[in-house]
Amino acid sequence: MPASSSEAVRVAVLADSDTRWKWGALTARRITPADASGSEREPTGFVLRGRATPTARQLAETGASTAAPREVTGAEFLREVRDAEARGERYDVVVLALVGGTVRAVLQGLADLGLDRRPVIVTGYVGVVYEKLADGLLLRHGADVVLANSRHDAERFRAVYEGVGAGAESVVEAALPFLGGAPHRREEGRDTLVFAAQPSVPVTRNERAYVLERLVRHARLHPEREVLLKLRSKPGEHTTHLEEHPYQRLVRDLDPPANFRLVYGHMGEVLDRTDLLVTVSSTAALEALHRRIPTAILTDCGVREVNGNHHFIGSGLLSSFDRLDRGEVPEPDEEWLSRQGVASDGGYDSAFDAARERVAKLLALPALPPISPYYTAETAPGYLPGLLARHRLDVTAPPARDSGLRRIVREAARGAYRHGVQRVAPVVRRLGEL
Repeated sequence: MPASSSEAVRVAVLADSDTRWKWGALTARRITPADASGSEREPTGFVLRGRATPTARQLAETGASTAAPREVTGAEFLREVRDAEARGERYDVVVLALVGGTVRAVLQGLADLGLDRRPVIVTGYVGVVYEKLADGLLLRHGADVVLANSRHDAERFRAVYEGVGAGAESVVEAALPFLGGAPHRREEGRDTLVFAAQPSVPVTRNERAYVLERLVRHARLHPEREVLLKLRSKPGEHTTHLEEHPYQRLVRDLDPPANFRLVYGHMGEVLDRTDLLVTVSSTAALEALHRRIPTAILTDCGVREVNGNHHFIGSGLLSSFDRLDRGEVPEPDEEWLSRQGVASDGGYDSAFDAARERVAKLLALPALPPISPYYTAETAPGYLPGLLARHRLDVTAPPARDSGLRRIVREAARGAYRHGVQRVAPVVRRLGEL
């Protein structure tokens, strides 16, 4: 437990993208108990330095925290956890908002620290889980709490763990931590359609150009309606996935009408003025459904695993641009909504009770058990060593002195790298296809 029961729990959140930072920071607040006065301590945030390191603008737009997270390497984060204990400021809980392979590497790093008392380790998924279910889950095994965003996910997670003979007691049903906001109310004179874009869905340039062209066509067919294309990143910025064909560039080939616009910003604020949310498979659909905003999942590019919209089979939400152009609006299936953790009837208030209770029980233990992942040198000798080697979490190596000049050079190098990945590499690939 914390030094005294009157102290708030100290939480560290380590994320590797803007969306995972949003999930991790909001999750930290929902699952950790407050102190005796009912107040909460702001989680200490860290983002991993790498290809998808978010910019300050991206982090601010998540609305997850008033304090900006600190950029670190994996080894630097582990050193901070170790040094915090030496300072008498031990982290009680660590939330790992990371891809599965990085979670497994950090689990190994935390186990190797040999702390007098290790933190409670929490992890999970930032949204809809539609790919790499088994691999992602088994890489996360060993955390004390593996959060499932819905009853549907909790059942699948337990089935995977039990199916390989691993303990499933860490799986706790919760919900997406960023659901909320005022219920949808149609305002007089307002008619707004928002398309929630994703960086990697649809995949091909032709499919993305098709979606954009249909949005522009819809705007022309409905001049009384505002059509907004909600984007997550600006050119040169990274998100969770690489965006090879940004809509900002594709739209240059079109001449959209005045009622069509590109928008950025906090998704919750955009949803405040949304009357119809359209997407291929974005988690924004669940945010909209939670607020009872009419929602449509596009089938134009197929109902396919690669698009992620197969997750919405049975939801009643599948639709196409032809139907939307005619004014048809899908009606969601209530049982499907309930299984997906969309509790617009008020049950969302208690969605994190079980997770809070499990964290509190673990904090109350005199000592936490050793970290025991499923993937070990015995169960995965041909997989685990290479995975751990790629992350190189050597805490014993001396940290580099972070002078002002070093920071400037590092930022310039990262900017050049991003430019190469985002702009030069796609051009080279296209030239290679000629």
